[in-house]
This record gives sequence, C-alpha cells and structure tokens, in this order.
Amino acid sequence: MASRLSVRRSTTAAGIYVSALLGFLATVVAARILGVDDFALFAIVLAAVGLLQTLLDLTVEEALTKYGFRFVEAGEWGKLRRLFRRALAVKLVGAVLAGIALLVLAPFADTLFSAEGLAVPLAVAALLPLAQAPEGPAATALILHGRTDIRGAFLALSMALRFGGVAVGASVGVTAAMVGIVVAQVLATACVAAAGLAAFRRFPSAPEIPLVEEGRELRSFVLSSSLATGVVSLRTSLAPLLLGVVAPPVQVGLFRAALIPQQGFGTLSAPVRMILLTEQTQQWERGERHRVFAGVRRYSAGAAALTAVVVVPLFVFMPDLLRIVLGSDFVAAADAARLVLVAALLQFVFGWTKSFPVTIGRPNLRVYTHGLETLVLVPLTLAFGAAWGATGAAAALLVATIVFVVAWALVFVRVRRDGVTVPVAP
Repeated sequence: MASRLSVRRSTTAAGIYVSALLGFLATVVAARILGVDDFALFAIVLAAVGLLQTLLDLTVEEALTKYGFRFVEAGEWGKLRRLFRRALAVKLVGAVLAGIALLVLAPFADTLFSAEGLAVPLAVAALLPLAQAPEGPAATALILHGRTDIRGAFLALSMALRFGGVAVGASVGVTAAMVGIVVAQVLATACVAAAGLAAFRRFPSAPEIPLVEEGRELRSFVLSSSLATGVVSLRTSLAPLLLGVVAPPVQVGLFRAALIPQQGFGTLSAPVRMILLTEQTQQWERGERHRVFAGVRRYSAGAAALTAVVVVPLFVFMPDLLRIVLGSDFVAAADAARLVLVAALLQFVFGWTKSFPVTIGRPNLRVYTHGLETLVLVPLTLAFGAAWGATGAAAALLVATIVFVVAWALVFVRVRRDGVTVPVAP
C-alpha cells in the first residue's frame, strides 16, 4: 500500500512538472516568436481571460473535493451524484458569463490599454471559459478516487496540446496563437472529461438525494471559495491589466516576463499542494486533524530550506537567465524579475495556504487574507506602475505578498491554538 502511494505521488509530481515545463516553454516560444510588442498584446489577452474567468466562473472544485470526500466517507452516494450535477451546471453558467464579458470587453480593449490589435484575439479567447468548464469537475472525480497521478498526467497532456497550439499559432500572430490555445483546450477537456466520467461511474449507483441539510453550508462554501479564488486572480491577472492602463503596453510584456519566477515556484509546489489537498482533506474528515497541522509544518520547513539555497544565485544571475531564455530584448525585465523572485519564494513557503482552508472547511480565510493582499496590491500597482513601469508593478507585488504571508502566519497560529474544533463558515 505504501509503495503504491509513493508511486502515485511520484507520478503526480512528474505529470505536474512536465506540465510546468511545457507551460514555461510555451511562454518562451510566444515571447521569442511574437517579440516584445506582440507578446505584450498576448499577455494582456491572457490576463483578461484569467481575470474574468476567475471572477465570473464560480470555483466549485474545492467544494466538490471537500464535500465529495465527506459523502464518500459516509457512503452517501445519492448526495455525491447530486453534488456533481449541480457543480457542472454552475460551472457552465459561469463560463458562459465569462465568455460574454470578454466579448463585451473586446471592442473597447484597444482604447482601454492604448494598444492596437486586441479586439479579435479577445473575441477568440471568449471561447476559452466554456471550453475549459467541464475539466474541473471531471478532474475532481479522479481525485476522489485518490488518482492524483492520472490528474497529473492529464495536466501534462493539456499543456502539451497548448504548447503545440501556441508554437504553431504564434508564427502567424497573436490571434492565431489564441486560436491554437482554444483548440488545444477543447481537445484537453474532451480527454479529461472522458476519464472523469469513467471515474464517476465507478462510484456505487444510487438515486440522487437533494442536498437539503448541506445546502446553506455548501452555498456558503462555494461563495467563499469563489471569492477567494477571485481575489487570488487579482494578483496574477489584474496587476498586468492595471499596469496596461497606466503604462505603455511594452511594460506589460516585460512584467509578464518578470512573472516567470512566480510561475516556476508556483508549479514547483503544485504537486505537494494537490497531494496535501487530497490526503489532508481526507484526514480531516476522518478526525485525524493533528496530522494536518504536522503536514503544514513539514511543508513550510522543507520549502524554506530550498529557498535559502536557490535565492542568491537566481537573484544574481537573473539578467543572464532572461537573456538566455527569452532573448536580449527582455533583459530590461531583470529588476522586476528579481522583485518577483523574492515574492515567489515567499509564496512558495506559504504554498499550503491554498489547500489548508479547503481542508478545514474555512475557505473564507482565503477571502480575508487575499482580500488584504489585494487592498495593498491594487493602489500600489497603479502608483508604482505609473512611475516605474514593470519594476514598479513587481515592487507592488512584493509588498502585497509580504502583507499576505504575515497575515497567514497569524491566522495559522490562531487556528492551531483553537485546536481541532474549527467550525465551517456559516
């Protein structure tokens, strides 16, 4: 059993790291083929998609995981089936709203961001939310079976398809690159949906049971989780858009290049976070809550040790790394990338904050902490970005991240002190 668990963990990590590598290479290919100016347009479109999709497409996956494990442990299969049906419906409605919002934004994008050529790629990108909507519930069905390894493999497949779409499309232009991404997402979602449906059918058959007792609690959980995901998206999606409003588009491209360290370290922690979410949520529902707190401490200690080793060489050689990876035009992003690096390392050490609130049934904790982060990030991005471009936006990101980690350190101490009787948010 232990050997099988180790194999699944290793396979999960391998799949996610391959996905990350391909995602990184897709960014590199897009930057090199499109050049600084067109890459800035590409970055603005992706930021707009990410922001509107996250804000309007409700986050039901975390509720599916939390309550899915609860129903599986209790053998309440009828409730599990109703939960999945409701979740898929909510995802589809949110995806349609996000697509409509992108279509509405498209005609005004050139004026808003002082650029040319955004309308058509934004209109194409409006298909992305709907193409991606079924993927989350399907992947959750795999996770409820403990098959994070299969989920990791599909992440790698999805990013391989996206890499191919970007590589082929970028050679034609920004619009073609977005077409490539949309086609890749449709293919990836079809594959994941097929596997997820097969996994869902392996649960015992039972008539659907209305979620009467859990209804209010479940709605509150989904709302809190969605708000939390929304404010998290402000860090990665809104900041480039705000920068595009107060600075030339080329600064957005440089800032997007500077975000590579954040992308890299976020991916480095992704396998552990997926495993923590799966295993610790199950432990929490079984009443083994001391193991959850111990796991958080072990993760933080290991992540801190790793960051201590890599921070200095990455900081010193950042200009050379950007020159080698993206080309000499992007060396101007070096100072911004150094600031993002420090923020990314802090986020890496506190990477457990994404799964921990879901595990203990308190997604509202993410709303509070990320909300505080956003209150710092938005005005500083506008002010610093107007003054110093990409470097200013990176400085705003670093300050907001410091506020976030201090807030979470205080929250964790409080939750740990309160013990194992943490209630679900009303």
